[in-house]
Amino acid sequence: MNDELWQLPIDELSKLLAHRRVSSVELVEAYLARIGRLDGELQSFVALSATAREEARAADEEIARRGPRSPLHGIPIAIKDNYTMADLPTRAGTAVEQLTFPMQDSHAVSRLRAAGAVLIGKVRMHEFAWGNVTPPCRNPWDLARVPGGSSGGSGAAVAARLCPAAMGSDTGGSIRIPAALCGVVGLKPTYGRIGRSGIVPHSWSLDHAGPLTLTVTDAAHMLQALAGPDMNDPAASHKPFPDYAARLGEKINDVRIAVIRNHFFDAVDEDVSAAVEDAIGFFAARGCMVRDVSVPTLQYGLGAIFAIELASSTAYHDRSIAAGHVAGFADDVRDLVEMGRFVTGPDYLKAEQARMLMMNEMAQVLKEADVIVVPSSPLTAWRIDEATVDIAGQQESVLAASWRLTYPFNLTGLPAIALPCGFDRRGLPISLQIAARPFAEDLLLQVAHHYEQAHDWWKRVPPMAA
Repeated sequence: MNDELWQLPIDELSKLLAHRRVSSVELVEAYLARIGRLDGELQSFVALSATAREEARAADEEIARRGPRSPLHGIPIAIKDNYTMADLPTRAGTAVEQLTFPMQDSHAVSRLRAAGAVLIGKVRMHEFAWGNVTPPCRNPWDLARVPGGSSGGSGAAVAARLCPAAMGSDTGGSIRIPAALCGVVGLKPTYGRIGRSGIVPHSWSLDHAGPLTLTVTDAAHMLQALAGPDMNDPAASHKPFPDYAARLGEKINDVRIAVIRNHFFDAVDEDVSAAVEDAIGFFAARGCMVRDVSVPTLQYGLGAIFAIELASSTAYHDRSIAAGHVAGFADDVRDLVEMGRFVTGPDYLKAEQARMLMMNEMAQVLKEADVIVVPSSPLTAWRIDEATVDIAGQQESVLAASWRLTYPFNLTGLPAIALPCGFDRRGLPISLQIAARPFAEDLLLQVAHHYEQAHDWWKRVPPMAA
């Protein structure tokens, strides 16, 4: 395999596959070789597929006979370890042997197989999708730093070019946090846009499925394959969707942008703030109408999501608590699962009321704006041994800081994307976050793509992976 191919995104690899200038077998062999060479340090994969080569050969034969089914046909893709699969065991990040999960394809896995993707293996996650560290996975930009969580293995693997895309899940930011810290694209679609059956639940009304990719175009290709109804997920939408990639090149000069100044800019690292302000300036220079706004109910967001998430997670783990299995959970996860028992019924209802107020205020913002532009994370990747960090002169726990800017879009269910917008003085990625109205992923991707095309942030490769 040409030494440069592993640097290419899905959009370019799929064209090479379609014209038979490279084979799926070559791609799979090359990525497996990179995993073997680099993942001993990175620790992003937990299992590799024994049938990936066979699937790649079948893809090559079908492409030669009939042409590709989709841009994903023959492309190696990794799956987060809370998606069940028929050919690989699911552990959801836990070491508790008594807990088992079905050996059957989740809805998203089935959709990827139908698109012709080659599922190369399972990537590591923070146990039961709690947490923001994903031990023992490392950040490829600095092996002494965390990749984020809970989809840390997905973010690290894509950033290190061990695969061109990986699936993640997002309850309070678990796609966008690792995307931000690892310098890749992370898309959390509208609640219900991608069916979640077969994904180990964390919080029913907050969980979203979505991809992590190198580019916005690749995220559009992934969403095209994944969107649509899921008969086993009552929350999945039957709403039609457009050809996402086909609309990426449309002009954005008449797009109205809201910048939410409260909450999202209250305590942000200096380098992060400067990079995001530059991105906002970029949109203004391209003719977008940029307006600063405020969403007062964001002050209640942390309490609301914490109550909902804690109660939901504890309800899911009720049998494990009764059976004593939680004793085998990691300390941080066990504490959070058990804390949910102290959320009362009135607490939960008040949290849902606060959530509704926030949804209404966000809807008002998006009546006069097309998208929202804010930072993805108030800080870049922190060291593995850090529990607290200094952000703009304030000490804050990394747990509180890392999801502070992502969870509002889980509470509201709005689609949101994280994409690189620069690097800090230590060479660590900085991320921009864009959100839109429900089911307006086409516009969301269009705006993000326009910014990405004018910059080369995604092309930079972590030193350990180059």
